[in-house]
Parts: sequence; C-alpha cells; structure tokens
Amino acid sequence: MRSLALLTFATALACASLVAQDLPETNPFHGDSAAVLAGMGQFRQRCADCHGMDARGVRAPDLTQVWSSGRTDRGLFNTVRNGVSNTEMPAFTAPRTSDRDVWQILAYLRTLASPAPTDLPTGDVGNGALVFENNCSGCHRVNAKGGLLGPELSRIGSGRSREVLLSRIRTGIDEPRPGFQPVTITPESGPPIRGVKKNEDLFSVQIMDTRERIQGYRKDQVRSVVDIRRSMMPIFGPERLSDSDLTDLVRYLGTLRGFDPSVEQRPPVVF
Repeated sequence: MRSLALLTFATALACASLVAQDLPETNPFHGDSAAVLAGMGQFRQRCADCHGMDARGVRAPDLTQVWSSGRTDRGLFNTVRNGVSNTEMPAFTAPRTSDRDVWQILAYLRTLASPAPTDLPTGDVGNGALVFENNCSGCHRVNAKGGLLGPELSRIGSGRSREVLLSRIRTGIDEPRPGFQPVTITPESGPPIRGVKKNEDLFSVQIMDTRERIQGYRKDQVRSVVDIRRSMMPIFGPERLSDSDLTDLVRYLGTLRGFDPSVEQRPPVVF
C-alpha cells in the first residue's frame, strides 16, 4: 500500500512538472484578432460580474494592472486555471474551460492592459505601514493581521492602481463589497446596532458588529433592519490624513501584491 502511495505521488509530481514545461511562457494567441474577440465574449459572460465590463474591478481586482504589476502570461494562466485561495476567484478547470479559452480571455485582457508606469513610485514604505496600522488595520487585514470589518488587503497592490487608491482613501467608497454591506439593526429595546451584513434570508439576518462579533437576529423580533448604501470606509480628507502620509500609505499599499513577481507561480499538485 505504501509503495502504491509513493508511486501515485511520483506520478503526480511528474505530471505537474510536464504540465509546467508544456505551458508556454507567453500567450500563443497574443495579437490574434479572432482570439481577442472570442476572449472578449467569454470575459463578459464569465468574469465581468466581479471584474467589471471594463476589467477595472467591481468587487474583484482591476485586471488592467496585472501585467504592469509584474505578472507573466504563464503566471496569469495558472491563476485563472487554479483560482485564488481564500477569495471569490474560482478555478476555471478543464474540461469546462479549455486551455484555449483561458488564453483567449487573457489575450483580450492584454488589449486593455495599462502600460507600466514610467515614473518611479514615491513615498516612504515604512511610514506608510505605520500610517496603515494607525488608521486602517482596525478594519482591514494584511497577511493575517488586522480587523475583519473591511476587505482583506494582502493583494491590493496588484489589483488597484495608485489613482484608484488615492481616490478611495480621500473620498470613500460608494458601493460596498458583498459580505461587507453596512447595516443598522434597531432592536425592540436598546440602542441601534451597526455592523456589516454576512448572511440574510426572508426571516433572519446575520451581521458582524463593530466589535467583530457575529450576531444573528430574527426580523420579526427587531424594529428595523436598514441597509446603508455607502460603504463603512471613512473619508480621509487632508485634515485627517496629510498629503505626505497619504503618499506614503499608497506607496505601502502598492507593495501588497500577495506574490513575488520574480518567483514563477506554479500550479499545485492535486492527488
């Protein structure tokens, strides 16, 4: 039995190695107008709900930034094929999604890609990390540290441009992400309870309150359940965050990519 397990393990490693070797470094459909058109149709049907029709992100990352952030065609192929753990990004597995399908989607996205910035990023990363800790970590997590009331930001640097980050910090966010919908529940007695909605059906609602406690309520036992249209993300105006600290914060956020571009992203071995 042990010999069979070792043989299965060795076979899986060999297959994974073969797949990695067979996968081209660059997209074989790059610049192919027919492939780009086919990829556009597939992207709009399968990806736009999360990434937006323009690929600039809705509740998922801005895909126009991925190449300029250091990703490669092969690395992106592996991301689409295998998904991203602990996120909403699913694995687009065969046979439902062929290699050709994935390459065509990427060929289309490459036509939307933003050019790599010509100016070197400015700002002090060390001070930016301190600004984040003092102002943002109460709600946001980075590398398993921080709060849970806001989205996890360990990959924010590879999914949002500097301009988008500046805008969202200065002006707040109009559309809350699913799983982070602000809500106010007014019980039959006592003060209103604020939090973010985690689950809801016709009869009940589950929230995470501002003390990060998961609480469930029956709708017929509270006075009201009111959704808040705007995200809980506060506005950090100049009176609250100086231009210098904002520059440092955005510089720090830009380093949060969830991967090392210099290391090839290989698919996992599946047994």
